[in-house]
Order: sequence, then structure tokens, then C-alpha cells
Amino acid sequence: MNYIVPYIGKGSSFDEQEINVLEELLFSADTLSCGNKRKEFEEKFASLLGVKYAFAVTNCTVALMFASYLANIEKGDEVICTCFTYQATILPLLDKGVKIRFCDIEPNGLGVDIECLNQMVSKKTKAIFITHYGGMINYNIQKIQKIAKENNILLIEDCAHSLGAKYCNKPSGTFGDIACFSFHSLKNISTLGQGGMIVFNDDLWAKKIQNIRATEPDAIFRPQNVAFGKYKQPNDDIFRHDKNAYTHECIKILWSGTNATLSEPACAVGTVQLAKLDSFTQRRRDIADKINNALKMRPEIIIQEEPDDYYHVYHLYTFYLNSRYKINRDRFVNKLNDRGIEIILRYFPLHLLPEWRCQGGYYGECPMAEKVWFEKIVNLPIYPSLTNMQVEYMINTIGEVLDGFK
Repeated sequence: MNYIVPYIGKGSSFDEQEINVLEELLFSADTLSCGNKRKEFEEKFASLLGVKYAFAVTNCTVALMFASYLANIEKGDEVICTCFTYQATILPLLDKGVKIRFCDIEPNGLGVDIECLNQMVSKKTKAIFITHYGGMINYNIQKIQKIAKENNILLIEDCAHSLGAKYCNKPSGTFGDIACFSFHSLKNISTLGQGGMIVFNDDLWAKKIQNIRATEPDAIFRPQNVAFGKYKQPNDDIFRHDKNAYTHECIKILWSGTNATLSEPACAVGTVQLAKLDSFTQRRRDIADKINNALKMRPEIIIQEEPDDYYHVYHLYTFYLNSRYKINRDRFVNKLNDRGIEIILRYFPLHLLPEWRCQGGYYGECPMAEKVWFEKIVNLPIYPSLTNMQVEYMINTIGEVLDGFK
């Protein structure tokens, strides 16, 4: 179908700046892996957030896998996670024998419900995973932090949607112990299709990530001089990939390592995109303001409120159908789709996916999330390259479709 307002595969825009940095890198003598471009991207990202460490990795799912490892989540532990997120948030825990307790959501920002979260905490809880859905930091974030701190539980932020979002001028990714970001093609900035970042302030974690992001194991070593028969460590400058073979014995393997670094071309583009983040975000906010101002005049619709002290970056544009008007959500979005507005709904509640039902998830476990998903939520296309004409078309078409339900 040729959509008038398609849900395009790029959440940001590219121009000569990205082409120029790629051309410069490709025709230089510099490496295309593990070089200065990665270092620059990481340093600028850490500076933007005000964190001590930022490590670029192949994607956000890998960042979340690393977060689970740093949190020392093991078989028999419990983890609390929002049910209203993309499956990657806890995918690395699916086969680890970890009990996932899915937390219900509050109905506007779609973050975790604070009362539900409070009731779920137990002595077995190792970590709390929150997602800043659609680009707005969780409501009650300070209460979430307090629950985690008082119970000595690690708080892990999935910031795949929320780069640039703020609460009380404090950026997304600085509320938890660890935060993970995505630079997938659909996100608010992109590193050529895939990419991620894990951030934190802990020195020991930084050493572990430097190892396991490369091809080094996270292991315990003991200093010891070693010779292999008559072969001792050569005294020259030839690189032999012998690492510490002549100087240490390994006592225990903790984790094997991944080789999951982000390439130099991707990091070069990421640095350019990071400098454009404010302009991309402003365009998204301008689009959202225009739609909000129109839709809030329709009683059949409840717009997603942006409370005081919150700064929403609108990775997703979300609104809700007002239950009082008994408009069938599926019929509504199909009518929009038929009239040229491509609709993709995000995200099906995790606890109802078969792999998590297999682990004990069930219908009725998170009633608010289920009601929002099956009856109320609508996501519209939003990205910086949307034209004003496309925005107006969405507004007018929504009005016409609503009128047709009377």
C-alpha cells in the first residue's frame, strides 16, 4: 500500500555531514574498528549525560545483556520488569532460570505503576528494569529510585526510546545504576541501523565491560611466570596474540566475552547525529504539540499528558481512546490505515507472549496494561522528516474517522 503518511524506517535524518565523516574515515589510514571515533562518540555521550562511563556496543539488546551480567542476575533470582516494553528489555534473561515478575503500568505515561512495584519487591529481587516508554521518563521516578535504594536493588533503565528526555532537567539514563540506549534505525538518532550504549559510574563495572565487550573473558587471574617447555616469553615487539599467557594463570572463568563493540564508521556517524539531537527532538516536539492541540479538542480522545518538570522526546506519538465513547480500537486504527496513515502499535504486553507465558505469564496479570493495549492505545507515525502537510492530514483524517463512529 502506498501510504500518505508512512511509518518510515528511519527515525532521524542524514545529510552531507554523515557522508563527509564516512568518506574521511574510509579514505584515511585509520582503523575501522576500536579506534578514535569510538572513543570520541563515547566521551561526548558520557558528557551529554554527565556520567563517568559510556561504552558503545553493537545494539541495545547487547547493552541490556551486559547490564544483566553486571547486576549479577543468576538462576533463582527475581527481577521486576515493566510488561509494557519491547521484548529485548529482558530477552537476555529468558533462558537463565530467572523469575520475571511483570509490573503493571500507570495509564498515561505507561511506566511502571508505583503501587504495583512496591508490592512486588521481595528478598529475592535482584533488579528492577524500567522502560521510559515512547520518550518520556517514568512517572514517579523518584519513588522508583527510593524503592530500589531502600531495598538494595539495582535499577536498570531501558532508555531505547528516551535519549534527550529529562525530568527536573536531569537526563534519562542518570536515574538508575545502569542505563542502556539504542541507536537502531527507528530511534531518535542512529548509528547506521544498529548500535547501543551502556552507561554507569562504577569503576569495577568499567573494567568488566572493557573485557567482555572485546574478546577477553571476565575471569580471575593469578600472576605466575609460565614457560611452554623450552619456549619462554620472547623479548621483542612482535604482536603474537599471547595476551597474558606467559605471566598469569586463570583461576576461574566468570563470563566468556562477546566481541560486541560498535564499528568506527557507526561511531563517526553517531557523533554527528548526537550533535543534531536537539534539532531532531525539537521537530518531534513541534509535531506532537500540533497534534496534541488538535486532538485534545475531541472528547473521544485522551492525549498523553506531559506533566510539569518532564521533557518528552516523542520517540513514539501516543494517544488513547476514551472508553466512555465505546469506539473499538481495532476498527479505528484499521480505518486510519485504510486512509493512508500507516499504523504500528507498540508494544504487545510481554507477559502475554508465548515465551513468557511458558515462564508463567498469564492474562489478567497486568490488567491496566491489557486494557490499554487491547482497547485504548493508538500510535501515530512521528519522525523529523514528517511534513506539515502530512501532520495536517493525520489530524483531519482522525477527525473524519471519529465522526464516522457517531
